[in-house]
Amino acid sequence: MALVEVEDPGSLGRKVGVTGEDPRPVAPGLDVQPASDRRRRDRLDQPLFDGLRGELQLAEGRGYFHEHVEVGEDGDLAPTLASAFRRVLLLMDAKRRIGDRVRRALGVLRAFSIRLPGGPKLSIDVEAVCGPADSGDLATDLAGLFVELGEVARDHDTGVLVTVDELHYVTLQTLEALVMGLHRAAQLRLPITIAGAGLPSLATLTGEAKSYAERMFTFPVIGSLSDAQAREALMVPAQDEEVAWEEAALGRVVEETQGYPYFLQEFGKQAWDVAEGPKVITADDVERSIPVATAELDDGFFRVRTGRTSDTERSYLRAMAGLGPGPVRSAEVAAVLGRKTTALGPTRDGLLKKALCYSPRWGEIDFTVPMFDGFIKRWIPDLRTLSER
Repeated sequence: MALVEVEDPGSLGRKVGVTGEDPRPVAPGLDVQPASDRRRRDRLDQPLFDGLRGELQLAEGRGYFHEHVEVGEDGDLAPTLASAFRRVLLLMDAKRRIGDRVRRALGVLRAFSIRLPGGPKLSIDVEAVCGPADSGDLATDLAGLFVELGEVARDHDTGVLVTVDELHYVTLQTLEALVMGLHRAAQLRLPITIAGAGLPSLATLTGEAKSYAERMFTFPVIGSLSDAQAREALMVPAQDEEVAWEEAALGRVVEETQGYPYFLQEFGKQAWDVAEGPKVITADDVERSIPVATAELDDGFFRVRTGRTSDTERSYLRAMAGLGPGPVRSAEVAAVLGRKTTALGPTRDGLLKKALCYSPRWGEIDFTVPMFDGFIKRWIPDLRTLSER
């Protein structure tokens, strides 16, 4: 499997994508080849993915059936997966006219959903098929479900891809079950896989879920756009309208946004609106638009995501921002607040779960997006204003 870190303009923070090992029926299983052979095969045969879009294009090219889901903040992925698998099976039957084989798989899925605590009330007009995926143990049952769907896809020369966003919210128990299910499908060489996106902490969580997950995943990083990519993102849409950017104007926007895609979009939009034109966006246009773009991000991006924080969490964020560009040591944040690191552990964990921060290494913490520290300083000019409440 592969983990791919991507930027998601519509979400907060850098993203990590989880993809299953190449699920073609001819691909070797995880436990069949020595690691050296597997790595050689990966270098020669595995494509490079451009985030979830690349996964989806690859799957569509192979005729796979695709569904997309998103993990809620409660971290309960199993009911959402069950609904996605139902849609896949119904679509597979509609296109391939599989009939009885799909009905059996739907029966297995119905039995699985019935056993889920508070599971979805799936509209499945078949009798429940007991045995493969209704033991009550999530890991065992999810593995059984993966095998059932994978066998249907294999027997009818197709495959299944489920893309999952916000995967960092998933509970450790569910992530463990997910890894086990994918592992079992890979062992049986079944054409079913998952591609997911989450914050960088997902890499650590995956290792905690199952020790053998390190053999199933890689973690290449795709962060902010390079200088050249960021400039292209600004120039090409303008060129389509026969408008050019001054070199200094481009440099200023890239510097201010640090190449973060969503911020490039916002700053580019405001520069376009402010520019007097008619054919050139100047450095002066950009300077005049920066306060407008910053205010838009403060009100429409940062403030929305920090609104659910407690005073203690806000103090922690302000202490981080005051220490300068991250990552910073958790012990340094505690020192600023005059607290012990252990006493602030729950506060730190709360910020990680809210996806406002992530931990790049043990004992370190950083904001999930550029410019976050600047917003915190504008929002909370003085740490003492919080401590006095």
